[in-house]
Amino acid sequence: MLQHKKILLGVTGSIAAYKSALLARELQRRGAEVRVIMTPSATEFITPLTLATLTGHRVYSDFTEDKDSGEWTNHVELGLWGDLFLIAPATAQTLSAMVAGTCDNFLMAVHLSSRCPVIAAPAMDLDMFQHDATQTNLKTLQQRGVPIIEPESGPLASGLDGKGRMAEPETIANWLESWFQSQAPLAGKKIVITAGPTHEPIDAVRFIGNRSSGKMGFALATALKQSGANVHLISGPVQLSPPLGVQVTRVETAVEMHKAALEAFKTADIGIATAAVADFRAKSSASEKLHRNEMPPAIELHENPDILADWGKQKRIDQLLVGFALESDDGVKSAKSKLKRKNLDMIVLNSTADLGAGFGTDTNKISVFEQNGNSHIFELKSKEEVARDIVQLIQIQLQP
Repeated sequence: MLQHKKILLGVTGSIAAYKSALLARELQRRGAEVRVIMTPSATEFITPLTLATLTGHRVYSDFTEDKDSGEWTNHVELGLWGDLFLIAPATAQTLSAMVAGTCDNFLMAVHLSSRCPVIAAPAMDLDMFQHDATQTNLKTLQQRGVPIIEPESGPLASGLDGKGRMAEPETIANWLESWFQSQAPLAGKKIVITAGPTHEPIDAVRFIGNRSSGKMGFALATALKQSGANVHLISGPVQLSPPLGVQVTRVETAVEMHKAALEAFKTADIGIATAAVADFRAKSSASEKLHRNEMPPAIELHENPDILADWGKQKRIDQLLVGFALESDDGVKSAKSKLKRKNLDMIVLNSTADLGAGFGTDTNKISVFEQNGNSHIFELKSKEEVARDIVQLIQIQLQP
């Protein structure tokens, strides 16, 4: 959930500032881009050079870039950059300033001008944390919509033992992932998606299949997960690692995929069929390898079940159904026919006639047609970017 997130990390004057270096690295490890803002007192506990080196960006702590030339630091622009402003550690002084709207340092100027959510992770001594003034400030901030990452109990810098330690970097990162998950546009949605080819056995080593790599389906599963959805990916045989946080069911044949898909769709909010399912299978297959002289002169084929069509028959009024169509020509007429025949809400068309699209590539060029008559034409993009485009269209479909 932190992948591609832009996080402003505010560091204030607490001994816990040393944890900010570890926190910055942990956020980056999980895919976030981090930029650091420090109060003047924070620089007495950890150097800006340390945090600049760890994040790869300059550290902001003053209103001016160059005092001699008068060049100033645009706190408004910085406040607009972030997806989240995390103040960790947040001292008692900083919490009080946040409540009062005091603007006596650069960090507070960014706080007052930022439009992104602000989250605070307090750090202070036991008595300071328990003081009525601090507790009132914390309650006020929460009432204003500022979530508080509760400090932990343990040995404190004063020698006391109790609540006031800033939460550990991994704990904060986990908290942020859960928070982003809850705020994501598809939070709580259960989505089942099929991907990859199916292999229909002829004997122990031969099969009927196709060239699908599963890349588009896996990219889409990842994008859906990053949008907060609970994703169940049903995959045919592919050479891809499971997307992080996605439930994966591996299958081999169309019959196996059909069974898993229909069962999963019963409780899903959205079904997406990206898999290139074989239309036919051998009517009979050998459990052992057939030698050349044992191969039949012809293989009798039997039609496989149509997963997408059966999803369309099973679809409830509260479910959304998305299909894919791969064609070797422009395919528009065929895709629109499939949209209606299979009771879909949306169909994604791509064509092997477009250079860089289709099976096995890292890019794709799609057109999307909706049941309501809307259509969307996209340029050639990476499959990750294509996946995000499709997710945005799904979000629009779900709007009341």
